Amino acid sequence: MLAELKITPLRYVLAVVDQGGFHAAARQVHRTQPALSMAIRELEGRLGEALFERGNQATLTPFGRYCVPRFRELLTQHDRLSRELSAQVDRQAGHLDMAAVPSVASRLMPRLLADFVADYPGVRVSLHDGTADFVREQVLAGEVDLGLTSLAEENAALDFTPLMRDSLGVVCRDDHPFAGREAVHWRELVEGSVEGSVKESLIGNGTSRLFQGTDAASLADHHTFYISNMISLTAMLVAGLGVTTLPRLAFPEEYERLRFVPLSAPRVEREIGLLRLAGRSLSPSARAMADFITRALA
Repeated sequence: MLAELKITPLRYVLAVVDQGGFHAAARQVHRTQPALSMAIRELEGRLGEALFERGNQATLTPFGRYCVPRFRELLTQHDRLSRELSAQVDRQAGHLDMAAVPSVASRLMPRLLADFVADYPGVRVSLHDGTADFVREQVLAGEVDLGLTSLAEENAALDFTPLMRDSLGVVCRDDHPFAGREAVHWRELVEGSVEGSVKESLIGNGTSRLFQGTDAASLADHHTFYISNMISLTAMLVAGLGVTTLPRLAFPEEYERLRFVPLSAPRVEREIGLLRLAGRSLSPSARAMADFITRALA
């Protein structure tokens, strides 16, 4: 069985072929001719066949002619891999998968990704959006490197780094009595407003669970409708079929008829941060993204 081949002697062989002799090859690779010749002889000993004719050291043997194109192919692949690995370490190349809740994906990620790819043009990013549960499951399954989301409950398998807070408020149509208010108390969503109006038609959504554990915990289940899809939820609001509660970042600002009114009490916030597998190293490109987002949002 042949011993493993070292890369450097293969380079010496190609240098002799390309430069037309041992003297010129030695100058090119910055070695003495005896050192270069000895390295090639050791390679021939490993291979069990001569690469160059003994009478004319610059002339390839038939075995040498067979080996040279294969040496070139091996070195080309070796050098390409070395460049790719170096680029990975230098965070100049690579691919990473991310998942984010829709509000973050639509409000924060366009600017973050634009700035990131400007600094790291060789890194390719795939972004998936979905509910907080979706993001958590994607991270747990190893389908994505990073999640940008809120964390509903602790999980020893996950590492969550809080980066920003997002307050909840009431979202209603512009002709609703709440629309001109500076704030709304949560009881008004259950018992009717201070003007004595009837109870609100409250539309629940995936972020309603943020009220659990607060004075407004009853809002988590007090709803006429429950809609998890943001497009459908927005359509219901624009149609005037009720009001909902959303984090400020999730408020669909592009809809001119909708208004966001802060909740005065209790002040309920969600924490948005980076989610990753605990105890698992990130790839260089994922680490670059994590550092970048942390600097941008912290």
